[in-house]
Amino acid sequence: VQLVESGGGLVQAGDSLTLSCAASGRTLSTYVMGWFRQSPGKERTFIAITMWSGGSTVGDSVKGRFTISRDNAKKTVYLQMNSLKPEDSAVYYCGACSGYNCLLPARYNYWGQGTQVTVSS
Repeated sequence: VQLVESGGGLVQAGDSLTLSCAASGRTLSTYVMGWFRQSPGKERTFIAITMWSGGSTVGDSVKGRFTISRDNAKKTVYLQMNSLKPEDSAVYYCGACSGYNCLLPARYNYWGQGTQVTVSS
């Protein structure tokens, strides 16, 4: 599975962005797909996951502002980000997890290259 993120950029606080993660290779339907983010010098942290059935879990730090969705037919996962804050600035990564406990980055089998999101105040 190869994953390619897109949609990042420089925005102002309060703006919205939608990130996309396009997959090639195997079908996504057997994977839990997740979004994480990482700032310089910090660990990669959980944002949201979506299961093959369509269920999802969103982290407390972004709950109510970010939404994850997936289109298995298009092999694409999305992260809709609203009301962005400067502290949301980071490199955002999508990943594919074939096992369990997919809230942990160590559980992921595949990662994209990341897309930078910068939110100015």
